[in-house]
Amino acid sequence: MRIALAQLNPVVGDFEGNAKQILDAVRSAEEQAAELVLTPELSLWGYPPRDQLLEPSRIQQQEAMLQWLVNQLSSSITLLVGAALPAADNRSPRLLNGVVLVNRLGWRPIAHKQLLPSYDVFDERRYFRPGDGPCLLTLPDGKRLGLTICEDLWVDDGLQRERLAGPDPIDQLMPEQPDLVINLAASPFDAAKPALRQQLAAAAARRLNCPLIYLNQVGGNDELVFDGASFVVGADGVVQLELPVCEDHLVVWDSDQPAPARVQPMDPLERLFRALVLGVRDYAQKCGFKKALLGLSGGIDSALVAVIATAALGKEAVATLLMPSPWSSAGSIDDALALAERLGLQANTVPIAGLMEGYDNALTAPLGEVPQGVTAENLQSRIRGTLLMAVANQQGQLLLTTGNKSELAVGYCTLYGDMNGGLAVIGDLYKTSVFALCDWLDSQAAQGCRQSLGLPKQGELVGEAIRRKPPSAELRPNQKDSDSLPDYDALDALLKGLIQERHSGEALVAAGHDPALVERVERLLKRAEFKRRQAAPLLKVSPQAFGSGWRLPIAAA
Repeated sequence: MRIALAQLNPVVGDFEGNAKQILDAVRSAEEQAAELVLTPELSLWGYPPRDQLLEPSRIQQQEAMLQWLVNQLSSSITLLVGAALPAADNRSPRLLNGVVLVNRLGWRPIAHKQLLPSYDVFDERRYFRPGDGPCLLTLPDGKRLGLTICEDLWVDDGLQRERLAGPDPIDQLMPEQPDLVINLAASPFDAAKPALRQQLAAAAARRLNCPLIYLNQVGGNDELVFDGASFVVGADGVVQLELPVCEDHLVVWDSDQPAPARVQPMDPLERLFRALVLGVRDYAQKCGFKKALLGLSGGIDSALVAVIATAALGKEAVATLLMPSPWSSAGSIDDALALAERLGLQANTVPIAGLMEGYDNALTAPLGEVPQGVTAENLQSRIRGTLLMAVANQQGQLLLTTGNKSELAVGYCTLYGDMNGGLAVIGDLYKTSVFALCDWLDSQAAQGCRQSLGLPKQGELVGEAIRRKPPSAELRPNQKDSDSLPDYDALDALLKGLIQERHSGEALVAAGHDPALVERVERLLKRAEFKRRQAAPLLKVSPQAFGSGWRLPIAAA
């Protein structure tokens, strides 16, 4: 059987546009003599649709587009589409996350998702009720296809950290002896997921003694980045086919001629970089922006954001603004200008010394003195934030913030200043990860990736001067991050324990961390929650990011 895997990049809520993408995939599959076309979870909606699912008119739009697809099909090809299906009664939730079979004779539901994730960024029980299993489709030629949807595959206690309570859809399929199992997914990227998905699929294929197709959505939708990376494993669990990472793609797999593919593993840092590039590109395009702006300081964070933005949007669409103060070092200004030249970016310079003096004069009377200390430092950041917002407003640009996760975690950032913007590109990257990614970008190993994304292939991008410079906000003379924060290696180790692993302070002390440092970092993390609530959306690339999957109170003990 020839099966087309359509790794699609939908726009959430764009039924017409998504249906046309699906039809284009069908046309391409027909040219390659495919009999069955697969599309990802909720492919007609785009994932996650969130509260769009609560609007009855959208269910009607979905049904109209399903019928439109029926009318467009002119051959004997069969199509599986991810859809939201109304339940038979009026109880809440009123929908099921399902799969619809479409052909020229009509459309009908054939499978419902049984395990509904309601953790981290997922909230499916708000909208869906669990389906019943097993889900089996018998084709006219007698082949039996087991159907599962995303989380339904995540049922191996030995492989995954936590497993949802509920049925085991893979176990349910065992008595049915399917010839093939299909998993239609919308699984967001994080660094650990690509390998884990293949391990789960391989375990399920061996349990059922049949091949398994894993088809994942691709593209950025708000904070989430879906990396695609779909694949087929044989009954022995060996990968036979793998689709590209972070690209929409269609490929036809022949079940009668399976041949193990020589899959070249991708460097985890390249996967991460490509995910960030895709996230910026799709966020800009799907929100209607053609251009982006960022503040360039000569530091490593803004340098990395500049590289990502250039790869995502092209050098002609990215502008930078340098806003030196009296405390900005000549080296930082030179480094920022050199970076802009290497990337081919427009760079405008607006010194802020005069603006700082104006604020000092205006505030001396109400304060009884010239602004001092943190107040004076924050004023610099807010002046820069105001300038960036003004330029972005005037020129219709998406303003990219350049702060990292370590800073956001401990509040080493300024509300209405450096936090201004529409997207926090590296807000889920710890400072140590920023250094690692920049070192990789400037290495020989990144040359192929750089060339494929339109970046200069030869020479440094970030530059050694930026990569080796001690981090500094340069808001006062001779300032270093280490004046206010612990060493980033020590800080990030604690933050990962507190944020990602949810360890208590006591557990971290018992693991050997300094008690005073643990107490200090815990306090900073808690006190900064009010800032994170007002931060720009960030691209989630870790198992636990700040944003919709981080739900701690501000006012709490």
